[in-house]
Amino acid sequence: MLVTTAFLSLLWAYFVYAKPRTVPPKNTLIVRPEGTRPGEFTTISDAVNALPADNSTQAIFIYPGTYREQVNITRVGPTTLYGFTVDDSTYENNTVLITHNASLATGAASDDLTGTLRIHQDDFSMYNINVQNTFGEAAENGQAIAISAYGNRMGLYASQFLSFQAGANQTLFTLIKERKYMQSHILRPILEKYLGLAYFEKNTIGSISAGCITANGRETNDSGIYILNGNKLVLGKDPASNTQGNVFLGRPWGDYARVIYKNTEIGSHLNPALWSIWDPGDNRTDHVLFGTWDNTGPGSVNVSLPDFATALTFQEAQNYTIETALGSDYATWVDPDYVEGC
Repeated sequence: MLVTTAFLSLLWAYFVYAKPRTVPPKNTLIVRPEGTRPGEFTTISDAVNALPADNSTQAIFIYPGTYREQVNITRVGPTTLYGFTVDDSTYENNTVLITHNASLATGAASDDLTGTLRIHQDDFSMYNINVQNTFGEAAENGQAIAISAYGNRMGLYASQFLSFQAGANQTLFTLIKERKYMQSHILRPILEKYLGLAYFEKNTIGSISAGCITANGRETNDSGIYILNGNKLVLGKDPASNTQGNVFLGRPWGDYARVIYKNTEIGSHLNPALWSIWDPGDNRTDHVLFGTWDNTGPGSVNVSLPDFATALTFQEAQNYTIETALGSDYATWVDPDYVEGC
């Protein structure tokens, strides 16, 4: 298994409207690790649990600090988490870290229950928060995810997601249900169980060991798709010795896996085949669509695509846009300040 965006005139908003977020928006609950005032909280979980269990729109503002906890969000109404930052356009100045150590090897009953941030609700947004699972390597049952997302209309912006395990069964995200948008920074090779629709834009994805960046779980010929546009695939800091040449864009968790990479800068650490079967003797490639178009970088040249992968034409690539993944109503829930292109 591995598993977080009107258009034309808004394409430049991502660059123009970078601004600090150092003061809580009105009507938000406040979390700070120390020096709390009446009505404030020292943990994110306490603030989440204090939110009304209804359909109202709610938000939490989090001051700088390292929060060692597993955060579970299950309320019905729209919920937003804001992290303190001097520049809300990027993860690079983030000051809020949520960290937790859990895996199947430590006794968690499912991948979902290992997640540092577990989101079981629709209409969730998060800004400028780093999420980390610190579990290391295990000989087996090493799944240890940073975020487990079960919900629709979810946006993850200018955040960073980190997990440090190595091995064949790596999990950074488990994304279940449909319609996620992510503009963030992701560290380590992702093997991601994904069911539904997602659009990743302007992410930096760092690999620190061998593996596959996606493992799409589409089981039937439905609308599910996974589109990565304008991302950057890099070799992470202190990679394992087997990383170079052993990273792939994806492999098929489901028989109808559908993943598209467009306008992406591909590093030299990718295997020239770019795509992988599921496992020897269990290819799962008869019905997949693994497509690439207009990618750049050293890993995009001299490739030797397998016969189950597709080098898209210009006309074909135009069929895979933000609307394809998120629907024609995406502008009603994706923050336009973080949209650059399709």
